[in-house]
Amino acid sequence: MKISLDAVKALREKTSASIADCRNALELAGGDERKALELLRVRGAAIAEKRQGRTATEGRVESYVHHDGRLAALVEVNCETDFVARTTEFAQFCKDVAMHVAAMSPRYLRREEALSDGGLGAEELKAACLVEQPFVKDPSLTVGDLLQALIAKTGENVVIRRFVRFAVGESTS
Repeated sequence: MKISLDAVKALREKTSASIADCRNALELAGGDERKALELLRVRGAAIAEKRQGRTATEGRVESYVHHDGRLAALVEVNCETDFVARTTEFAQFCKDVAMHVAAMSPRYLRREEALSDGGLGAEELKAACLVEQPFVKDPSLTVGDLLQALIAKTGENVVIRRFVRFAVGESTS
């Protein structure tokens, strides 16, 4: 099946995957964009899993301060090399995560941290864990999906190391 350049371009804009990966996914999916998106997501997850054990000691600390100055967030995102840390995709991911933390107020980074506190149901876990929350700019994706896509694109292990959120008048407990 011949895949149109427009279809490849549209999929690339949605995923930031390489042109070759988009074309291959569309060919495997018989031109069905939804199936191609799922194939790319699965491929990204596999790449992310392979990279998990690698050391990530470079990266960025990014801030988000709401326009009224009453809400802010800081995030530390690490990667393997300074080269990746300086890319526009990495910087944008860091900014997006900082904004997401400010907007969605996650309590934990990962499910494992929440489970150690105990007492949370499945839906509460999903709402409390940053990587499982629906992304504030596109609720069809989770923050974890965005992270996996970045890992697949950069070919490096990328880790959201820590975050903190501040809001004027909120209790610190």
